[in-house]
Amino acid sequence: MAGKKPYALRLSEPVMTAMQRWADDDLRSLNAQIEWVLREALKKSGRLKLRPSLTVEAVDDVERNDDE
Repeated sequence: MAGKKPYALRLSEPVMTAMQRWADDDLRSLNAQIEWVLREALKKSGRLKLRPSLTVEAVDDVERNDDE
């Protein structure tokens, strides 16, 4: 997916471990899992603006293919 910007993120060890375990369960990279969790929270709060033709599920599919 174009337009991704690198960002250093510091997480506590318990949060990092839990996120890695969750990512492994969902067959995602840690980075993709963190982005998915953030995107879901933004969507739920109504703060994520998506183009009408681009759904969150479509973005997830593209990202899963990028991780392979």
